[in-house]
Amino acid sequence: MEKSDIGLIGLAVMGENLVLNMESKGFKVSVYNRTFETTDKFIKGRASGKKIEGFQSMESLVLSLKLPRKIMLMVRAGSAVDSVIEQLIPLLSPGDILIDGGNSNFKDSERRESYLAHKGLLFVGSGVSGGEEGALKGPSVMPGGAEEAWSHIKPIFTSIAAVAEDGEPCCAWTGSGGAGHFVKMVHNGIEYGDMQLISEAYSVMKSMMGMSNEEISKVFDEWNRGKLQSYLIEITANILKHKDSDGGFLLDYILDAAGQKGTGKWSVESAMDYGVPLNLIATSVFERSLSSSKDLRIEASNHYSIDKISDSALVPSLDEIRDALFASKLVSYAQGFDLMKKVSDEKSWNLDLSSIAKIWRNGCIIRSTFLNDIAKSYYAGQEHKSLLLSNFFTTELKLALKGWKSLVSKASLYGTSLPAFSSALNYFYSFTSENLPANLIQAQRDYFGAHTFERRDSPRGVFFHENWTGEGGETKSGVYNA
Repeated sequence: MEKSDIGLIGLAVMGENLVLNMESKGFKVSVYNRTFETTDKFIKGRASGKKIEGFQSMESLVLSLKLPRKIMLMVRAGSAVDSVIEQLIPLLSPGDILIDGGNSNFKDSERRESYLAHKGLLFVGSGVSGGEEGALKGPSVMPGGAEEAWSHIKPIFTSIAAVAEDGEPCCAWTGSGGAGHFVKMVHNGIEYGDMQLISEAYSVMKSMMGMSNEEISKVFDEWNRGKLQSYLIEITANILKHKDSDGGFLLDYILDAAGQKGTGKWSVESAMDYGVPLNLIATSVFERSLSSSKDLRIEASNHYSIDKISDSALVPSLDEIRDALFASKLVSYAQGFDLMKKVSDEKSWNLDLSSIAKIWRNGCIIRSTFLNDIAKSYYAGQEHKSLLLSNFFTTELKLALKGWKSLVSKASLYGTSLPAFSSALNYFYSFTSENLPANLIQAQRDYFGAHTFERRDSPRGVFFHENWTGEGGETKSGVYNA
C-alpha cells in the first residue's frame, strides 16, 4: 500500500480543511482524531473517494507515513499539544518531523523545539491564518523551528498556501525556535487592532451620522476598491447587509460582547517584556474585555446618562473617517512590525520583515493592499528604526493627519468612544514629539526612590542622583527600569 506524504492529527474545522487542501494538491494524507467517530464521519463524508486514509490509533497513523515522517498537529494549544507529542515520541524515528499548526504561544514552541531536538526529532511551529476558507483554498503559512525540516515540508506548505498577485506563495520560512508562532501572534495582534478600528468607523457612521446598515455597507464596499482594500473591510461590507431569517439585519441582533482567545494578550505581554509600545493593539485587547461587561456598562450608562452634544459642526465627513481609519491602520501595522524587529534582534532570529509582509498579502485575515508597500519599505535590506519613518508611511500619514485629528476631536466632543483611533493618534503625537514630559516622571522616580536620571547637558548613559530634600544620602538604587 502506498505510504502517505503527511499525517494530520485533529479534525476540527481547520484540520479538516487543511487535509482537503493537501489532497487537492496531489498529496496523500493520513488522518487521526481523538474520537474515531469524527475520523470515520470525515472519511465517509467530505474525504470520500480521495487520497485520504483514516486511522483509529496513532501507531497505525505513524506506520502509514513515508520517511522522514511528517505529522501536523491541529489540536488545542497548551497541554493538549504536549500530550500528543508525548504519545508520538516512542513511535517516531530520528529525523521525523512534528509540526504544530495551532495558535500556540511562541515560548511553548521554543521549549518544544529544544526538547525534541534532544530526542533526535525535528519540531516546527507554524502559524496558519485564513480561517476555514483559507485552510481549504489557501492560507498564509508561517513556519519556523528546526530549519533542517524545511526542505522536507516546503513542497507541501508552498503548494497549499495562498498565492499573491505576483504568483509568489504566501508561505516562507521565518526562523528558528518559536519564530513561526511569534510571527502569527503579531499577525493576530494587528488583526485585533484592525477589527477594533473598523468597528469604530462603523460606530461613527451609525451613531454620529445616522447612516443605515445598507448605506454603511456601500461605504465599506467603496473603500475596499481603494487604498483601504483588505479582507476585513470586504467582509465588513458583507456583514452589514446580511439579513436574518425575519428580514432584519443580523448585525443588529448580535450582542456587543466580543470574545478573544489569547494571541492579542500575548502580543501585548511580549511588547511589555521587550519595551516596545503597542498602544493601539493593547487598547483593542482591553476594549474586548470591557465589551464583555455588558451588564455593568448598562448600569453605568443609566448612572451617568451622558448627553450627546447635538451640533451639526460635529458631524464628520466620510473622508475624515476614511483618513482616520487608514492612518490608524498604518500605526497598528507599524507597531506590530516594530515589535517583530525588536524581538528578532534580541533573539537573533533574523526575521525577514519584507518576506513576512509578502506572505500576509493573501490568504490571511489581515491581508491588505498596502502590505506591498510595507514589503517594499523593507526591500533590499533597508533598515528603518520604525516603519513610520519610511517614505510610504510618512507620505500617507501627512495626507491623512488633518482628517484624523478632526474625527477624533469631533467624536470626543459628541460623546462617541473612539479608543483605538485616539490611541493611534496620541501614539503618533508622542512619537513625533522631540520633548515629552517624561523628564518629570524621571525626577519623581529619583525623588522618592533614588532611581537616578540622565541630563540634557551630559552624554546619554551617564546617570545622576539629586538630594532633593537635603536630608537624603548619596546612595542610589542603581540604574534599572522597575
